[in-house]
Amino acid sequence: MKAAVLEEYHNIVWKDVPVPQIARNEVLIRVKYACICGSDQHIFLGEFHPRTQLPLIPGHEFAGEIVETGPEVRNFRKGDRVAVDPILWCGRCPACERHHYPACTTLKLIGVDLDGGFAEYVRAPEHMLYAITPDISDEQAALVEVLSIGFHSCKRGGVKNNDTIAIWGAGKVGQCILQAARTKTANTLIMVDMLDARLERAKKAYPDVHIINVLKEDPVAKIKEITDGKGVDIAFEAVGHYREIPGKVNPVRGCIQSIRGAGKVCVLGLSDEVTPVLFKELIWREATIIASRVSHGEFAETIENLQKKTLKPDTLISDVLTADRAQEAFEMLEAEPEKHLKILLKLVIEEVTSKIKDQR
Repeated sequence: MKAAVLEEYHNIVWKDVPVPQIARNEVLIRVKYACICGSDQHIFLGEFHPRTQLPLIPGHEFAGEIVETGPEVRNFRKGDRVAVDPILWCGRCPACERHHYPACTTLKLIGVDLDGGFAEYVRAPEHMLYAITPDISDEQAALVEVLSIGFHSCKRGGVKNNDTIAIWGAGKVGQCILQAARTKTANTLIMVDMLDARLERAKKAYPDVHIINVLKEDPVAKIKEITDGKGVDIAFEAVGHYREIPGKVNPVRGCIQSIRGAGKVCVLGLSDEVTPVLFKELIWREATIIASRVSHGEFAETIENLQKKTLKPDTLISDVLTADRAQEAFEMLEAEPEKHLKILLKLVIEEVTSKIKDQR
């Protein structure tokens, strides 16, 4: 089979690799589409070193069709369309004992710690599979993982009906938080970023969302103005790496300053920079600051909302390239982030599945 292999940092090669051998409780999936995630960009640049070991087939956001099942697989069969939850937890650490799997001390992900979905075929255990119904397209199915991160962060932040929300960062994750949040509250949503193209993407999807460009306005002051001086109920930080802007606070501190008394801040951005926070601003509000990492079973909720058409997944997709152009796709994201959001990789696969046996 063919796969996009990260052979060294900054260098992905489309090449022949062996078809994965499945275990008794696993299935073999013919990948239809895979998405490039922000984490994939960190991996591409070497920022997950030494966690990721090269060579690696990246890709933890993907969906496809089952072509082979192990003898212990009970609930799925050949021909089923599935999305794959890529999280592998140990089941033994203190977090796992409390069923808080995203906080597993040895958490691993398909496509990060193990070969993933930037390949014609990938293997996965049955318990990681979620059925995709015919009314959900292959392209949309590949977005289930990242949309589930939006739903998980809303759960971590405790979003409820009539909450007002500010989202700092209009990138991949921020846009998914926006979509998930709109299924839970009809009240004010505010998006903060420094790239007009990303803000306009959010505005096009949800015309009632307030957008703030941090280069042009004071985001904290503007949020207070929009909320009649109260501040929002919940602020999400989904910026990650940030650029210092003279006269403006960093995104985490901006979130704290923009919430009401007893409000919440939910931090998701995977930044390596030390982020200065004045904790008395949090204490004065007797506020809560909480973190959100991956997802925790929200695939079912995401799929249900895709079926109900309460999400707008197509607005997340900026480009679709064949997987043999994976190197080009990563370079596009690095060079012009304002032009590209979610790039989908279409896997080019020969239909003759008997070829699988020939390669084994």
